[in-house]
Amino acid sequence: MTRRKNILSLLLVQLASALFCCTLLFGCSDGDDFTTSPTATLTFSTDSVVMDTVFSTIGSRTYDFWVFNRSRSGVRLQNVRLRQGNQTGFRVNVDGSYLDNTTGSVVGDLEVREGDSIRVFVELTAPENGKMDPQQLNDELVFRLESGVEQSVVLQGYAWDALLWRDVVVSSDSTIESRKPIVVYGGLRVDSAATLTVKNTTLYFHDKAGIDVYGTLLADSAVFRGDRLDHMFDYLPYDRVSGQWRGIRICASSFKNRITASEIRNAECGIVCDSTAFDESKQRLYMERTVIHNSKGHGLQAFNSSIGLLNCQISNAMGDCLSVCGGVTVVDHCTLAQFYPFTGGRGAALRFTNYHGDYAYPLHAMQMAGSIVTGYADDVVMGETRENDSTTLFSYYFENTLLRTPASEDSTRFVKVKWETPDDSIQGKQHFKLIDEQNLIYDFHLDSLSTATGLGCY
Repeated sequence: MTRRKNILSLLLVQLASALFCCTLLFGCSDGDDFTTSPTATLTFSTDSVVMDTVFSTIGSRTYDFWVFNRSRSGVRLQNVRLRQGNQTGFRVNVDGSYLDNTTGSVVGDLEVREGDSIRVFVELTAPENGKMDPQQLNDELVFRLESGVEQSVVLQGYAWDALLWRDVVVSSDSTIESRKPIVVYGGLRVDSAATLTVKNTTLYFHDKAGIDVYGTLLADSAVFRGDRLDHMFDYLPYDRVSGQWRGIRICASSFKNRITASEIRNAECGIVCDSTAFDESKQRLYMERTVIHNSKGHGLQAFNSSIGLLNCQISNAMGDCLSVCGGVTVVDHCTLAQFYPFTGGRGAALRFTNYHGDYAYPLHAMQMAGSIVTGYADDVVMGETRENDSTTLFSYYFENTLLRTPASEDSTRFVKVKWETPDDSIQGKQHFKLIDEQNLIYDFHLDSLSTATGLGCY
């Protein structure tokens, strides 16, 4: 009996040992079986990484892709390298290993186990190229397998030489006219004794940068915009996203600013005219044939100022497109279109008041003629005065203008006005050639079916 128990125990021990060896055998073969067969290759989530245009010497955003091993054995990488080494400015990290430019832009001894994957990150900091226009950059990320097989992913981008300015102070009369793009970091300040003229130039402002005008700003055929040339999503470039830079601030000491045939887009606030002692004889801002579009705050906000607008478009603001607090504002053949897409709490197309907080700002005149004021909401025109305040001037007048607001019987202040309602057969965005809310593309030229023919800035 004792001998039979010993034999049974011995058999059980031998069986357990065999099972343990099998476990080790299969466990090891599952993870450590690497092949050098040329038929075992990698699969990539993309065959090319195409980057947005970047300014030379300024880093791009990070792009990424996956490398999969779908064979039945592990695959070793002899090396991963940039075909052109460190000549093009591409920077790569493969599964946590950086292709160091100082060692030839190559990394070796990587493994991709059976059914596993690794992730690759790519950035671009392009060298200056000495050209006026964007230049294409091409390279390949080459994966050389232990079998000798080489596979590659194409890297492509565009680099644009630019002038980089940081915390610029204009202390004497100056002119900016440049074919090269100018990228502004920190901000641009125009001192009180100086006039800055910007013409035939695009100024690209980095995040939080803007213009502070204490003296005078003259702009002709200029574009003021953010500095991001890349995309938020495949269909959406950052240049269609509001809040990319701070905007233009006209300080209390600033007068005689003039902006013609220009564009101010995607700012926090397009233009803000600070409060100052009102003087109707000293115009603070005149704009003609100018667009302020897609502001995260107000498009144009003016306190106690004398301003004039002719053939201007102010559109799509999270705040008000045009906000007037006191002073004198004359608007002639302009389009105020409030189709800001990102919030249900957007402001008005036009707001005019004679107070701000606890302070009175007499509205000497808010005059509009030949214009279009419309938007999503049923009422986009807000005239506001404090209750029971009959002493603060609140003067306004509209003539030959389309207004999306409930009709008024005041024939002395509203002359030949077209009152627009949500029930009209042609109303709101139907007036315009293109309101693409999905891709954020807008064309505020009048559609052929619009009932606002002869009105607005176009």
